[in-house]
Amino acid sequence: MATSSTWYKWLGGALAGTMVVALAACSTTTTNGSGTSQGGNSAAPAEEKPLTKEEVEAKAKQEGEVISVGMPDSWANWKDTWNDIGTKYGLKHTDTDMSSAEEIAKFDAEKNNPTADIGDVGIAFGPVAVEKGVTQPYKTSYFDEIPDWAKDKDGNWIVGYQGTISIIANKELVKNPPKSWADLKNGTYKVAIGDVQKAAQAQMVVLAAAIAFGGDEKNIQPGIDFFADLAKQGRLSSAEVKTANFEKGEVEVGLLWDFNSLGYRDQIDPNRFEVAIPKEGSVVSGYATIINKYAPHPNAAKLTREYILSDAGQINLAKGFARPIRDSVKLPDDVASKLIPKEQYANAKPIKNYKDWEETAKKLPQLWQEQVLVNVK
Repeated sequence: MATSSTWYKWLGGALAGTMVVALAACSTTTTNGSGTSQGGNSAAPAEEKPLTKEEVEAKAKQEGEVISVGMPDSWANWKDTWNDIGTKYGLKHTDTDMSSAEEIAKFDAEKNNPTADIGDVGIAFGPVAVEKGVTQPYKTSYFDEIPDWAKDKDGNWIVGYQGTISIIANKELVKNPPKSWADLKNGTYKVAIGDVQKAAQAQMVVLAAAIAFGGDEKNIQPGIDFFADLAKQGRLSSAEVKTANFEKGEVEVGLLWDFNSLGYRDQIDPNRFEVAIPKEGSVVSGYATIINKYAPHPNAAKLTREYILSDAGQINLAKGFARPIRDSVKLPDDVASKLIPKEQYANAKPIKNYKDWEETAKKLPQLWQEQVLVNVK
């Protein structure tokens, strides 16, 4: 099960910002119509006819190994998935933890001598990996169940799990735990969201508020206005939204990814905290697998993606508080009971245009300084 500290990987992945732009700008690889790169020595050439699920499994067993990057045991409960893949298919596994940008750079740098098969990147980095020419498509048998926003149309990247900005309240300090943005606005407690000038999670909180009040990734102003109002009330906390501060009671109410909120709650005291998705609206993001175009064990990578999107794989992720991307998966009662009920996500929306969000995210630190921090009391 993921601990709170490991979830900080999400903060770098969720905000593409200048890193995405820089990676895309230095791309020198072109692609052809099949989605495969031209040039370089590919260890996994494009196949004329897609392999069946059974053929992929058979070839993966022959390869005998899968090497991942950015998918450590402690993140999103990958541990159980790797154990299952070893037990079920006899595949050995090793991982090197790294950021989304580092994964893509590694795939590209090692194209003539590849060492990694599959990676897990923030959704904004999926298109960057495709543009960089380091992915190979594989849709899996679950492709049609994946929402359009959460996949590349050719299967070059596919989101396996998602996160939504949530409210976490310390019930010992807050009499009526908030369940909406209206509750937050009308409360008397302080609200902590982290450093908007540096942390992607905090920036996503502002976007979530903007979405709730009619804005979007291109129009962040409603979110700025909401927090400027809290600042004027003297209710915007400067406390960091980390486990220790929640445990010490230094944070009355925080706004975090739902998996962070749930992880903190269970790590500290499940009876002490209440977690909810603000009912007017929030923002959804996700993490996607990318299969290295030059993978030394391409079929093992494909089989891994297949398993991640299977019922068993999705349940494993849910055990780590990562909400499955497939809505049809029936979670065991003991797992479902630790997650937020699905109905609370009714008004949560994914980012529609990451290019727009990249531009907004660049401007957000200055807007925050000029319109919010100047009002902090």
